[in-house]
Amino acid sequence: MLSRHVKLLDGEMVFFRPLKPEDAALYPDFLSDVTMPDLRLRFFAVMREVSPEMIDKLVHYDPAHAMAFIALDADGRMLGVVRLHDDDDGKAGEFAILLRSHLKGHGLGWLMMKHMIAYAKEHGLKTVHGQVLVENTTMLQMCDELGFHSTNDPDEPGVKRVELPLAEVPEDAMA
Repeated sequence: MLSRHVKLLDGEMVFFRPLKPEDAALYPDFLSDVTMPDLRLRFFAVMREVSPEMIDKLVHYDPAHAMAFIALDADGRMLGVVRLHDDDDGKAGEFAILLRSHLKGHGLGWLMMKHMIAYAKEHGLKTVHGQVLVENTTMLQMCDELGFHSTNDPDEPGVKRVELPLAEVPEDAMA
């Protein structure tokens, strides 16, 4: 289930597949449709642009310890990316997600998160977790609806730690 077609709430079909190094060429167009506030919510820092060096780091990852999926429209434009990086113990993974800003509320983030959760479960992880700024209420609500537990991060004020024990996720919830 690495790649598949899905339908958004508005009926648009998109294709999920693993991120490849050559997808670096898709990032400039993708990031041009991500607002500075959304970049800050994702990277926890004000960013005017994402450097080519950072893009290179994003597309080159060790598939033994990480996975990233992108969503593409019918024209091959990148619509979003979700990443999962295994913790050192190999039992948990940390996620991060970023969408074109105008696509929030269309079901893309929800579907990408479900795809990532299914992948994590298939690959034997026990939990998936992430950090979310407290002001990112949309992401916190989505995580809550997906079954994540939310706690204040003791090391970072203004940050929530969200965690999903994968044993609590029913098999049919990932379809």
